[in-house]
Amino acid sequence: MQESLLPVLRCPVTRSRLNLRSTKPVKKKLDGSLVDSVEEGILFSDNLWFYPVIKGIPRLNVEAVGEYEDFFKNNLPDFADRKAKLFDQYGIFIEKVRKKNRHTRQTFSREWSVFDPEKDKTWNAGTDELVKRFLTETGETAVSLLDKIVFDAGCGNGVLNTELGRSGIMNIGMDFSNSIETAYERNEYRNVHFIQGDVQYPPVAFNFFDVVHSSGVLIATNNTELSFSCIEPAVKKGGKLSVWLYGPRKDRIHNLFNRTRKITSKFPLGLQYFFSLYMVFPISFIVKRLKGNKQNTREMKVDILDWFTPEFRWEHDQSEAATWFYKRGYTNVKVTTDELFGFNITGVKPEEPGQ
Repeated sequence: MQESLLPVLRCPVTRSRLNLRSTKPVKKKLDGSLVDSVEEGILFSDNLWFYPVIKGIPRLNVEAVGEYEDFFKNNLPDFADRKAKLFDQYGIFIEKVRKKNRHTRQTFSREWSVFDPEKDKTWNAGTDELVKRFLTETGETAVSLLDKIVFDAGCGNGVLNTELGRSGIMNIGMDFSNSIETAYERNEYRNVHFIQGDVQYPPVAFNFFDVVHSSGVLIATNNTELSFSCIEPAVKKGGKLSVWLYGPRKDRIHNLFNRTRKITSKFPLGLQYFFSLYMVFPISFIVKRLKGNKQNTREMKVDILDWFTPEFRWEHDQSEAATWFYKRGYTNVKVTTDELFGFNITGVKPEEPGQ
């Protein structure tokens, strides 16, 4: 973590600014030179909440205090007292969020552990195509983004973020899963930052970002529009919000898979993994090869895991999604369709309320 990121971070619950206590400063090579960074530390809010920085990543999930107890016991002398006070006031809430998130966090951590960022394409797109797709969907160019800041809410493997950084574009990638660790380790650019967080409790400043982008993430939460409404405030006035969603299809195999996943998504994680990779994957592999699909086996496995293991996988009509923008006053709402069973929808936030 670079300390320059600190002014952008917020407590995901109280929205207060955070103060950093660095416990392990390091030098990280960025833009070809060694830059002061924080490998380990603790972020304190103005009230009871506190969060760890582990492996260079601010861990800003609501349930972080319980998830990283061992770290706090070793680095925060008064941890027991702080935790007791926090849980006395917020314990029921923290446990509710932990239960809500547990399955989703585990499934996406496992899904991206299959992916090799050095060799694999992300959703059938190489790095150049991935950036081109992002620019098309957001209506931006590599030049127009040079003086803007991008927030990628649900960055997954982080490949897009590093490629934007390579082009000189400032961006912050956030993901819920531990895939964020590989993304951070691979990053070589000073203008790219990674944090761990929840789209329903975004730990960043509101009314701040020129572009907020969320691709294939909101549909994997318990309520797509609720998650949409949670990240929307991060967009600055006149900025853009861009989200990629699954759309319904009139396809027998597609709908058979959806009916099947309603059952498999309730399996224990180990059984989900077995079913997806040892029962569905061999059939999918043969069918794709017969159709001339050139994906490698890891890319195919990520596709299968992404379909069958998440607890939620909502599909939305384009007109339905457009209303989410319109009722919040967004203009220039545009839809971009692709071959991945979904569509991207982007809008511009009004400069003034009521516009």
